[in-house]
Amino acid sequence: MATTHLLYLHGFRSSPQSFKARTMAQHIATHHPQLHWWCPQLPPSPREAMQQVMQGIRGWPRGSMAVVGSSLGGFYATYVAEQVGCKAVLLNPAVHPARDLAKYIGEQSSWHSPEERFFFHPGFVQELRDLACGDLARPGHYLAVIAQGDEVLDWREMQARYAGAHIRLLEGGDHALSDFEVHLPAVLAFLGLH
Repeated sequence: MATTHLLYLHGFRSSPQSFKARTMAQHIATHHPQLHWWCPQLPPSPREAMQQVMQGIRGWPRGSMAVVGSSLGGFYATYVAEQVGCKAVLLNPAVHPARDLAKYIGEQSSWHSPEERFFFHPGFVQELRDLACGDLARPGHYLAVIAQGDEVLDWREMQARYAGAHIRLLEGGDHALSDFEVHLPAVLAFLGLH
């Protein structure tokens, strides 16, 4: 079934201005204008971020909605997909963000707007732990695009976490998936958008 509602979740220190988010938004506006697209700016608090998202998708049709998430957004997308049973596309998804982001406690700047600063509180690490899901209820509902050249996250952890899912394992590549346009057709096909 074709996706009618699509949620895009950006990563840590990122925004709806990320290259991947803009690339997808532009493609959908051009080729699938009937699709309901939502890419919110997520607050630094994981708990607040997921409250905002779950509130925003409350009225969405579970059978034809999907979520795409990049990095920390991939962790969030897994949470959303497990909660509502929808399809999810994960782009170099964070697997252990509570462990990995503990070293970022303190003031941070936004990647796309360095003048925008936010504070990553110690309590956010526990909020990430609280959002961690166990084994995937329906691994076939996931597509993970994983770059072996990811300089931020370990591709082996991603591959192990999403065992049983559809996996596009890329030789080389980088954390940002700088060649995202190359993978967009596979992402859209998985979502039933051709």
